[in-house]
Amino acid sequence: MSHNKIREDKTCLNCRHVVEQKFCPNCGQENSDSRKTFHHLFVHFFEDLTHYENAFWKTIKNLLFKPSTLTKEYLSGKRLSYLAPVRLYIFISFITFLLIAMFPGKVNENSNKSEKDLDEAIAKTTKELNIKKEDKKYFTFLNMKKFDSIQKYGKEEEKLNASSYWFIEKASHVTEKYTKKEIYTKFAEAFFHNLPKILFIIMPFFAFFLWLFHNKKKWYYFDHGIFTLHYFSFLLLIFLIMFIINKIAGLFGEDNPLTYVSSLISIAGTIWMCYYFYPAHHRFYGESRIVSFLKSVLLFIINALFILFLLILYVLYTFINLH
Repeated sequence: MSHNKIREDKTCLNCRHVVEQKFCPNCGQENSDSRKTFHHLFVHFFEDLTHYENAFWKTIKNLLFKPSTLTKEYLSGKRLSYLAPVRLYIFISFITFLLIAMFPGKVNENSNKSEKDLDEAIAKTTKELNIKKEDKKYFTFLNMKKFDSIQKYGKEEEKLNASSYWFIEKASHVTEKYTKKEIYTKFAEAFFHNLPKILFIIMPFFAFFLWLFHNKKKWYYFDHGIFTLHYFSFLLLIFLIMFIINKIAGLFGEDNPLTYVSSLISIAGTIWMCYYFYPAHHRFYGESRIVSFLKSVLLFIINALFILFLLILYVLYTFINLH
């Protein structure tokens, strides 16, 4: 609680409204002396920090171990004791992607192996599909001059449609400019850099699917949106925890006890991530366990397919726009 000295002047410094009591009835600003001593600043900072810390840890605890509690509390009006949903999501996503950027995966060490594996996979696929040697041009990118020649002078069955030709042309420019190792590295960087954008695109659709499956008179789209923000914050937080533990374990080498502990935590975290949606859905929407389970499974499948579709589009977009 603030102990700042109240100004004798009853005119609000912020909006010039008349202040009869401690706080302005028009804008809510405290009518206290704006010139404070260092002691006042220190006490004010400590009070804010303590309040934020208490709200933060209370929010994290409920988010991790009490599915839907934050959403129900927020929609019931109890909002000062927890971080706001948007602020919570932005904070967790910022920390997550900041750490990913600071401690990237060992791309350089594994890229040669990935390149070799890719070549072996292509060879195996062409063998299993009984692809003739002269037909492998459809699985590898030809020099564009030769490809243009096929499009202009080749047989009709050898030519590709406009969209396929456009993609091949874009891909050819990429493969001519970069090695598979460089493509792998650049794609990984672009993916993690733009992942927050992908999640922001997915969330409104996730909330929309929830809206479709529930009573339109009882639940507004806003309610589903808050549920979605908390759910995605949970997913990011679990991922962040597993990422940090994995990096700490990696500091002590590959064959140390912490590596096995990290693996067990990753397995447990993944299981909890997959299961979490069911109890959260059941407790928030208050439907029977059977109905809630069926809806959870159906929504999980629909959203998984939709997310997969968006990720495929993103992979194609990232590949053809490498520069």
